[in-house]
Amino acid sequence: MDSSIKSLNPNKHLKEQFVSNLTGSSVLELFVLSALFPMLILLRHTIGICKIDHVTNETSSKKKDLLTVASKNQRVYIISMIVDFLSIVLPLTLLCTVLADWSYINGFLFTLVLIFAVTVKRHGSSWKLEEGVHSFRAYISSYRVTMMLITCICILAVDFKIFPRRYAKTEIYGTSLMDLGVGAFVFANSFVSRQARGISTMGLKSALSSTSPLLVLGFARFVFTTGVDYQVHVGEYGVHWNFFFTLAGVAVLTSVINVSPKYCGLVGSSVLIGYQVCLMRGLNAYLLSPERGTDIISQNKEGIYSIFGYWGLHLIGVWLGNNLLFEKNANLRTNNWARKRVWVLFIFFWFLTLLLDRYVERPSRRMCNLTYVTLILATNLEMLAILMLSDYIPGGKVSLLEQAINRNLLAFFIVANLLTGLVNLSMDTLFVPPLIALLILIVYAFVVCVAAALTDYNGIKFKFW
Repeated sequence: MDSSIKSLNPNKHLKEQFVSNLTGSSVLELFVLSALFPMLILLRHTIGICKIDHVTNETSSKKKDLLTVASKNQRVYIISMIVDFLSIVLPLTLLCTVLADWSYINGFLFTLVLIFAVTVKRHGSSWKLEEGVHSFRAYISSYRVTMMLITCICILAVDFKIFPRRYAKTEIYGTSLMDLGVGAFVFANSFVSRQARGISTMGLKSALSSTSPLLVLGFARFVFTTGVDYQVHVGEYGVHWNFFFTLAGVAVLTSVINVSPKYCGLVGSSVLIGYQVCLMRGLNAYLLSPERGTDIISQNKEGIYSIFGYWGLHLIGVWLGNNLLFEKNANLRTNNWARKRVWVLFIFFWFLTLLLDRYVERPSRRMCNLTYVTLILATNLEMLAILMLSDYIPGGKVSLLEQAINRNLLAFFIVANLLTGLVNLSMDTLFVPPLIALLILIVYAFVVCVAAALTDYNGIKFKFW
């Protein structure tokens, strides 16, 4: 290509190198981070502000009264959202950037602050632990929102030097914060999927129709990144593949091979063990090799083959969701029943991850091997387990920001991706000073949250399928 042609992304090669050949952080730091983020949500639950009643739900015989109620609700809504941003999103941004070097100290301090806040709130009150104060589904929503917020902050922060390189995606093997992203999406979706709810899976034609938004997003991302010469790390998924194609592939595979939720755990484990055996018998060498053929499979080998690992993760997520959340015989009105099981499961998967890491193979997001899957299960169940401690907080309430984002999770993610692309094309993120980078991240996070708040307040819900 003629070098005289001006590129929309002149530092593309430097940006790709900036996120390449990384090895991640320690397992212990990932454990601490997986506890820190949900603790922020719990702290927000301890300082619940007045309950908001949407204007659309209000009734009044006089138009003047209705306008008064609307004005009051709007003011309280805005104040609550600002508090949510300052107590959840801003600390999340700081923990992933300027405070990252003190992650262990942060974990210790946040634990002390949370214990102190809960103790103060319970002191002198007649409060007792009640079953069913929050539904288990409310905890799932809080967990999904927490995961989404971390993802949206990281996808832009990783392009700035203020974001620690150990938190960025690993090249081959290792554990990092951003490695958890795609696995967390697959697990979060499987946990509350149609299959987990016991609804019969769709046929191939219906599945293709229902996943068409993901396919459209996948092709749109490919066209966009190619058209504007956007930086793409080929070793992540392949030449043409991306995150949306992986989600669509798992959905299609699930519809083609219909597995009862009752047997998803067994089938998922079998798929993962079989896939791991194939990896250790030479498939990993093929997937990690920089050499690529001209055929579509070789060009996108990482994305295509890793679908087997993500499908196994999906099946286990379905089984867990069905047993913990949707099984008819389970008395899920007792949160204590579910809480104990989630805590046991997250501890079990952490121990299993450590054993596999030492004796089988290190975690690899690129291949989605067995150790990576157990790491995803461990970290995500850890976040859920900590969020379930909200039952011990007197009067703890789910924040408005959580409710707003949960209503439009995919739309929230798409807006964040679009803004990330715009920021990258409008400036050389590699050369932005730390303070300016932090301000950009805060403004970016604020804009995305404002978009979520506006759609929620006006009762808008984007349904993609």
